[in-house]
Amino acid sequence: MALFNVGSLILGLIAWILPVVSLAKYNKAKHKNWIVLLFASMSACTISVLFQIVYQKHLVQIEDWAAIMDTIWGVLFVSTALIIGTITLNLITIIKYRRINERQ
Repeated sequence: MALFNVGSLILGLIAWILPVVSLAKYNKAKHKNWIVLLFASMSACTISVLFQIVYQKHLVQIEDWAAIMDTIWGVLFVSTALIIGTITLNLITIIKYRRINERQ
């Protein structure tokens, strides 16, 4: 079950890296797959948060109340930061590419 935490971390990093990669390719005229990267980023964020929910469900099933009470605020904070960060990075990407399309 600890793999859910590792998977969540990796997917969270992917969720933030993909929009940065898309923005790094921003000035390249033929970069057309930014929408695919946007959906992949949002999907990685969603699955990352889902992994945390599944892990919390596991803790409830084994009745490890101490672990739940010790980690729930951290999980809430990090999940919120991940969602806000992913949405913000993807909105920046959408705005940048929308400006390119308006110029053409």
